[in-house]
Amino acid sequence: MRRREFIALIGGIVGWPLTTQAQQAGMQVVGFLSSLTADYTTYRMPAFRQGLNETGYIEGQNVVIEYRSAEGQYDRLPSLAADLVEHKVAVIFAAGGSDPAKAAEAATSTIPIVFLSAADPVRAGIITSFSRPGGNITGVSLLGSALEAKRLGLLNEIVSGTAPIGVLLDPAYPDANLQLRELQEAASALKRQLNVVRASTEPEINTAITTVAQQGAGALLITQDPFFGSRRDQVVALAARYKLPTIYNNRDYAENGGLVSYGTDFADQYRQGGIYVGKILKGAKPADLPILQPIKFEFVINLKTAKTLGLTIPPDILSIADEVIE
Repeated sequence: MRRREFIALIGGIVGWPLTTQAQQAGMQVVGFLSSLTADYTTYRMPAFRQGLNETGYIEGQNVVIEYRSAEGQYDRLPSLAADLVEHKVAVIFAAGGSDPAKAAEAATSTIPIVFLSAADPVRAGIITSFSRPGGNITGVSLLGSALEAKRLGLLNEIVSGTAPIGVLLDPAYPDANLQLRELQEAASALKRQLNVVRASTEPEINTAITTVAQQGAGALLITQDPFFGSRRDQVVALAARYKLPTIYNNRDYAENGGLVSYGTDFADQYRQGGIYVGKILKGAKPADLPILQPIKFEFVINLKTAKTLGLTIPPDILSIADEVIE
């Protein structure tokens, strides 16, 4: 039996009694459903807990959190969502793209759901309106997929010239077509060729980035996608191996050796998600809570990586960075 399966089995055995005991003690139980790895979920939990704390809920004191991580295997989400419903959680927080929210919606029409996703939630079919989402669901939209043109523009300034820019795209991502269209329009305006490669599995990531390097790309853009986020170390290592200056969608990549990142302040959005969960625990109805959108964005540059690549970051780009890692 694989370690991941063993952990899931043990979780199923011990989770029920713990949940029942918490409910009997008058504690609220929150289900945390993620498409990402358990390690990534753990990394984001402090911000989520902070949001809960701001509404008066402290894990272990008056609220219990049941964690379910699909480890990047999206086909596991329906069974994980059903398990949380069976545990009779008070709210489900669904993070890591639109798939967790869809799995939760399919599993229950009564338990409130708070989602956190970078894909457009209307286009993804999660909600029909940002102002009044309706039903038993609300959440936080990261707007990550709408920032691809901005990332391409930054990368074009950092790595000028005529060499094509590689783009890693996940065709299974709900906003993939929107991402591609936005990037193609931006590339046309910049007069820069794009070499688009696609990957939806771990082996395909290796093949795709290798192909981009062999095609002579001068730089690489990793599109917004929770699957790529769950394979962060793999993506960053491949970019380093082929000495490809690469831009990513959030600071996690830059903090772990990626060259630059531009995107939503993910920690703040997880905090906002925690606040919404707390409000619902206090009696608010999801249908009355409008979809939150980010107001904070981060541009992070890793100068250590730039030096390794032999790349000089233009002074005007350095001047607008929110953080420089030296």
